[in-house]
Amino acid sequence: MIEALITGKLFGTAQARTGKNGKPYAMAKVKTTGGDGDSLFVSVIAFADAACAALLALKDGDALALAGTLTVKVWTDRQGVAKPSVDLVAAQVLTVYHLTRKRRAVAGPDQSPPAGEQFPGEHEPMNF
Repeated sequence: MIEALITGKLFGTAQARTGKNGKPYAMAKVKTTGGDGDSLFVSVIAFADAACAALLALKDGDALALAGTLTVKVWTDRQGVAKPSVDLVAAQVLTVYHLTRKRRAVAGPDQSPPAGEQFPGEHEPMNF
């Protein structure tokens, strides 16, 4: 097992599912960029309630960061070219909404950004 932190953008929308045991979970695809600049799609599954709720609240193209257990596999396409396959069991999901909430919590309830300014991540998309 590899503990990982990945960042990227949601590709499509997350899907809510129910397991055979009756427990809900969420599945999603995240598009991330590798070190060589090529895009890599990560298949994500989340079982934790907070992680599921965060994934399901996002829209296609929303930026996010995920922490969890990563599995890397290789598959071969029809032309015989080996391709990576990456799966992540997400334990935590961090979005711009969560980032703004955390920054406000750290700043304190009676503090706000200086006049004319905003906390980073507020009212503007965050690029990972």
